[in-house]
Amino acid sequence: MEPISLIITALGAGAIAATQETAGTAVKDAYQGLKTLIKQRFAAQGKEDDSNIVDKHEKKLDSEAVKALLKEELMSLRIDQDTEIINLAQELLKKEKPEESAAGKFNAVFQGEVKGAQVGDHNSQTNTFN
Repeated sequence: MEPISLIITALGAGAIAATQETAGTAVKDAYQGLKTLIKQRFAAQGKEDDSNIVDKHEKKLDSEAVKALLKEELMSLRIDQDTEIINLAQELLKKEKPEESAAGKFNAVFQGEVKGAQVGDHNSQTNTFN
């Protein structure tokens, strides 16, 4: 799975799990840890005002428009290249969706220049390369 999609998927799964009493403490803790680290990255870049974007939109992470907005904001900080955040997102998904994780669904591995990569479920993509 592409790193930014992995992070958005983890945030969505964590947001849902955080509202359910049946979700384990490990999942809720992993979600809080991921959100905290993202907020720290915003603060480190002088964007404290934007650091609550996940909190502000966590109840709407099933909306494609919200996902697109969140993706744009996270990519502006290069969150998709932050190995610590990617690892936390993978750990959260392993805890929340162990069967899919065991099948390798949430593995993200890219080497060298990548153009037009797409990994995941129910995607659509249009590429224009110059």
